[in-house]
Amino acid sequence: MSESNTPSAANTLSAALSGDERQALADQLVSNQEKLKSLPAGSSDLERALVQLDISELLLALDQKEDAWNQARATFNTFIETEEWQHAVEACNVMYQTEQPASIVALGHGVWLAVTYPIEADTSVAVLNHIVDETPADSDGAAVAAMVGYYIADIRSTDENHDSMTFLAKTILGNVAKRHSNVQTQKEMDAWLFKLELNDPAIFLPRLSLVVNSIVGEESWWFDRDALRAKLPIN
Repeated sequence: MSESNTPSAANTLSAALSGDERQALADQLVSNQEKLKSLPAGSSDLERALVQLDISELLLALDQKEDAWNQARATFNTFIETEEWQHAVEACNVMYQTEQPASIVALGHGVWLAVTYPIEADTSVAVLNHIVDETPADSDGAAVAAMVGYYIADIRSTDENHDSMTFLAKTILGNVAKRHSNVQTQKEMDAWLFKLELNDPAIFLPRLSLVVNSIVGEESWWFDRDALRAKLPIN
């Protein structure tokens, strides 16, 4: 993977905040921090983690990246243990945007979970698009990630957001095809998909697994993938 020159969403948001908006976020942050401190002694780890996730998102918006990482990372194991996959991916998405040394590893974890479990389509497309941003223009990895994003948008979107989600994912895929092979027309797109074997989930999903493995590395996984796979329902 390459270093991305594209500003993170957090950087863009932080730069665009007005003084009043920044103050409102800071006030909300203090409120959530007080809420975390005042949780009853008998509160569950999940209750604490949910508040910490909210705190991490606010810290990220305020460009307090190291603190945002620490809060999000503190929630991750709890979300895995409680099988709160949606929140686990959201925590990974925060960690990725904090631009810390292990942020790319967090992205790999988020993508693995987003593809493995039926979480919300927009979250899945978002983390897969981060791979597109991190991948060189001539790399097939971006094409695979974009195709998986389109596939997930199609099969997971609700009736209400199916058109908008598939349009977004198709746009991402089209942009990847253009930068990868200067694809301009539908005929060229069809040929490009065929050439890269992106028409069959049985082929492109395992290829995404290889991309994710290259991001995380064999020794850097935060959970046992085999143990989680073993819990998946058998269709």
